[in-house]
Amino acid sequence: MPADPTVLCPSAHPDMAGARVFAVVGGSADAPRADYLEHPVPLTDAVRALAGPVDPAEVFRMASPCVGSACHHFDDGEHSCRLAKKTAALAPIVVERLPRCAIRPTCRWWKQEGVSACRRCPQVATLNFVPHEAMRAAADPAVSL
Repeated sequence: MPADPTVLCPSAHPDMAGARVFAVVGGSADAPRADYLEHPVPLTDAVRALAGPVDPAEVFRMASPCVGSACHHFDDGEHSCRLAKKTAALAPIVVERLPRCAIRPTCRWWKQEGVSACRRCPQVATLNFVPHEAMRAAADPAVSL
């Protein structure tokens, strides 16, 4: 799956083109939990300010068009997202019943890993200063399965 502007990365950063908020991260630093919005909201300056004083990536889950090989998580050989693959393989399941998710039909992780990714997705915080070991390994491009 190469870059496709109709496929969304569910772990986008606030500086990525077309970023929109699809969840708000609550819980705690060591056990974050996403609360999914009914509809994604464009990441405007006003929405960005709601995160203050912290980085929006600490409190929002954002989606933006997948940039394919321009991302260090993308595997050109397999045409897939290594972050999705490693999250599905390494992170613990945190929900049995899939949360309602407004981006699922166009989500890279869903298209690639299916239910396995969605059962782990609520614990993902794009910017987490104290991730548990499985999430640290999943996010590290140098770690392979």
